[in-house]
Amino acid sequence: MTTEDIIIHIFCVVDDRMKGIAKHPDADLYPSELVTIGILFALKGGRFRAFYRWLQRDYEALFKKLPERTRLQRLLKTHQVWCDRLLEGPTFFTVADSFPIELIFPIREGRSSKQVGKKSKDKGRWSVGVKLCWVLNSLGRVVGWQWATMNRPDQEFNPLIETLDGQSITLTDLGFRCAQGIPPNLKPCPKALGMSG
Repeated sequence: MTTEDIIIHIFCVVDDRMKGIAKHPDADLYPSELVTIGILFALKGGRFRAFYRWLQRDYEALFKKLPERTRLQRLLKTHQVWCDRLLEGPTFFTVADSFPIELIFPIREGRSSKQVGKKSKDKGRWSVGVKLCWVLNSLGRVVGWQWATMNRPDQEFNPLIETLDGQSITLTDLGFRCAQGIPPNLKPCPKALGMSG
């Protein structure tokens, strides 16, 4: 499967979810094209300038009316909420958990004024980063997500779970418990005991 085939496949999936959002008369790109470009940038990573050169050089045939680089960046930022249309619907049971993402080594903490991550202990060692909380349905598909700095407790994600109240019972580990109370649809589950003998 070529990169072009993958881009076309992503576009087809996105286009199915973007029904109902019309193209603005003055826009160069359709909403589906813009969301596809955003997904490609997230998958490819790196700096946007290099990504834009790659997109323009290798895949101009797929995106005929590609706006100027800074205009495209502004469009992606303005319409980032469109990506929520790609989320799945909740099922009777959903599962939520957070996962740490180390961004820099602890020794580099504080060197940049634009540092996003915070320092915390993860799996017995210090890390500087963020934690990402996923809510998955019974098919393992993403229903919702949120991030916080690594030094924040899992209780920070309880409002995300509360948005599914009346739609789903969300199972979590005990880290989501809170002295001030938990959402009515949140059910903390203790770790499974090992089978013996």
